Amino acid sequence: MKTGISGIVALIVILVLVILGFGSLYTVQQTQQALVVRLGEPIRVVTDPGLNFKVPFIDSVITIDKRILDLENPAQEVIANDQRRLVVDAFARYRIKNALRFYQSIGTIQAANIQLTTLLNAAMRRVLGEVNFLQIVRDDREGLMNKIRDQLDREADGYGIQVIDVRIRRADLPDANSQAVYQRMQTERQREAAEFRAQGGQKAQEIRSKADREATVIIADANGQAESIRGSGDGERNRLFAEAYNKDADFFAFYRSMTAYENGLKQGDTRYLLRPDSEFFRFFANPSGKPAAAKP
Repeated sequence: MKTGISGIVALIVILVLVILGFGSLYTVQQTQQALVVRLGEPIRVVTDPGLNFKVPFIDSVITIDKRILDLENPAQEVIANDQRRLVVDAFARYRIKNALRFYQSIGTIQAANIQLTTLLNAAMRRVLGEVNFLQIVRDDREGLMNKIRDQLDREADGYGIQVIDVRIRRADLPDANSQAVYQRMQTERQREAAEFRAQGGQKAQEIRSKADREATVIIADANGQAESIRGSGDGERNRLFAEAYNKDADFFAFYRSMTAYENGLKQGDTRYLLRPDSEFFRFFANPSGKPAAAKP
């Protein structure tokens, strides 16, 4: 009986020791840092990964992420120094460098994001409100982001947070202003296009006029040369006709009459009403072309 009771007691003791052993051990991951709290009071911070000990049922362990965290900030409207309104979309990266201060001041990542969003918007308005539109959009964007980061880092240091980087993802005019700017740019481009078309039309008209003038001159020169060549040909033809007539007047008269018959008596052409004894048909009556002798 005593042996059975002793076995139960030993089993209970072993079970209690196991519970106490598991309750006194905790593991810190490589991406975490642990804050050991005893009866509500923080006593130490563990940053090295591995197995650690604590007082069971008295100490509690709060793990805090030690990786670089992202803060997504909603787009905010900012007024620049030249009174231009801008919609700025930015984000930040931060990490918790002092777990004890972070736990005492904020406590959770969600609360830290809310607080950092407020601080980031305030820093953006302060920094961007001191410069003009072109510096934000084009000229000094990198320097402005660094200045916002430095201000945010100083303010977040009281919460045990280190701000690694702040980036402006987009900085544009509001939609209404962007549409007005777009329409103004479109009107300007249309005006330039119309001006270019007018200049092109004027240049094309000058080229066409010059081409027409040159074509007229070339055609006139060609016609003059053609008339000159034609006149020379007619003169040469008349000369040859004159030489042929001087050599054989009868043959020349016969040749001219045959040419006249060929050109004048074509099928389907104009009809002539002539007397049979007309001079035009003298070669029909007599091959020599001479009038026939009168019969006695």
